[in-house]
Amino acid sequence: MEAPWGIVNAERSWYVSAQQPEEAEAEELSPLLSNELYRQGSPGVSFGFSVFNMTNAIMGSGILGLAYVMAHTGILGFSFLLLIVALLASYSVHLLLSMCIQTGGSSRHHPNSEYWRSWYLDGQTLLIIICVGIVFPLALLPKIGFLGYTSSLSFFFMVFFALVVMIKKWSIPCPLPLNYVGQYFQISNATDDCKPKLFHFSKESVYAIPTMAFSFLCHTSVLPIYCELQSPSKKRMQNVTHTAIALSFLIYFISALFGYLTFYDKVASELLQGYSTYLPHDVVIMTVKLCILFAVLLTVPLIHFPARKALMMMFFSNFPFSWIRHSLITLAVNIIIVLLALYVPDIKNVFGIIGSSTSTCLIFVFPGLFYLKLSREDFLSWKKLGAFVLLIFGILVGNFSLALIIFNWINK
Repeated sequence: MEAPWGIVNAERSWYVSAQQPEEAEAEELSPLLSNELYRQGSPGVSFGFSVFNMTNAIMGSGILGLAYVMAHTGILGFSFLLLIVALLASYSVHLLLSMCIQTGGSSRHHPNSEYWRSWYLDGQTLLIIICVGIVFPLALLPKIGFLGYTSSLSFFFMVFFALVVMIKKWSIPCPLPLNYVGQYFQISNATDDCKPKLFHFSKESVYAIPTMAFSFLCHTSVLPIYCELQSPSKKRMQNVTHTAIALSFLIYFISALFGYLTFYDKVASELLQGYSTYLPHDVVIMTVKLCILFAVLLTVPLIHFPARKALMMMFFSNFPFSWIRHSLITLAVNIIIVLLALYVPDIKNVFGIIGSSTSTCLIFVFPGLFYLKLSREDFLSWKKLGAFVLLIFGILVGNFSLALIIFNWINK
């Protein structure tokens, strides 16, 4: 049943005042108002650019840790888990979009080598320069749809990364040379190390689902992208999500598979470390490092939108929009991200902790919980049962993974 005009318009006014300029012209995502912006002469963001934005929101640094996960789960074990997480991520987005329609609201979600001497090849220096010169200006843009061009560039960088991982599989022999194995891994160079495992479990397998959840986290960007979608509808946005998750799944699987088949059990927690060690002067590897750096950093502006929106709604919802406040919040978020990138010693720890806490909450727990709370359907309906299963799965997997990761840290 459609909401009365007065209620919808009142909510829309509150939303617009709290969100300027990001969604000041965006539509409420109820069927009643979905095409009003289009009729006013602003067609919105095309389906293709929306897919690129969604894909960019999904794919980031998580792609670097998936080969390590495959090494500790096996090829078939990894494939099964990755497929399950991808399907659950898609289903949780479906629940979010269903809540948008039912509630009439569009915001309900509360690398360095020692020989690199030149400044333009120094990882930390380049990171800071790119953040100041590219990421920060992009994060200041008033609408998320403007990032469609940079998101498409980031997507092709990720495709290039996957292709390089495939090609370089035949550039690194297995077994690895003795001096390489002895110096960097302190393990034997047995021929068995070059046999792929279909299923494999170890104490490091606990990082599997958290890393995958981290890799498929896009839910904070779903509603801003939906707001600016051309001819917005639940089905159209669901198609955007399905396409983006399918493309991400394909690229993730290819890069993880060939990364694993290159290093097998010796794959590093951050895939590029192995190439840096064994092919330190390879021009293609240097190029792909820069591409991944740009691709990951071009994801950051997409993260800024929901983060800044949440902060503005929490602390400044009753204040008029201010570019000064907008810029300072963007700068603060940017600084936090740069500091984490510079000083976190092992990316596996980021995947483990954030994946088992924040990511599982955003992908599994919150969508299921909110749907159970806000939906008017009977509890025994299929959607509510699915939401309940999603909620329980997220709570169990998140807490269990986090506990095991902390236990491993204590033992080490």
